[in-house]
Amino acid sequence: MAADAVLAVHCAIVTFITAGLPLIWIGAALRWSWVRLFWLRALHLGAIAFVALESLVGIACPLTVWEAALRHRQLPAGLIQQWVERALFYEFPLWVFTLVYCVFTALVVATWWAVPPRRQTR
Repeated sequence: MAADAVLAVHCAIVTFITAGLPLIWIGAALRWSWVRLFWLRALHLGAIAFVALESLVGIACPLTVWEAALRHRQLPAGLIQQWVERALFYEFPLWVFTLVYCVFTALVVATWWAVPPRRQTR
């Protein structure tokens, strides 16, 4: 049960990071105001920067480590849980992930200039 909660949070963070960038671009084209919210954009940049930094340093994602530790104490996962895990975890060399994270981070940083966030004024 706890491992499922960690997996759900992990999945939500991955979705926020990966879907966030194209939604910012789409939102800018459609003039959605929320894509320029400074706090949201800072959270998005911070999230992917953290992922890229931990990959560059060679640290495993804390959520992955935590979930793996919890899974060793439980029965095998259900069908949906296994599907979600397969969608999140791939078998590639570590350098591939590091490259992808760094390129994605560079795209998010470039988006700050292409679609600049605005601080809300009261």
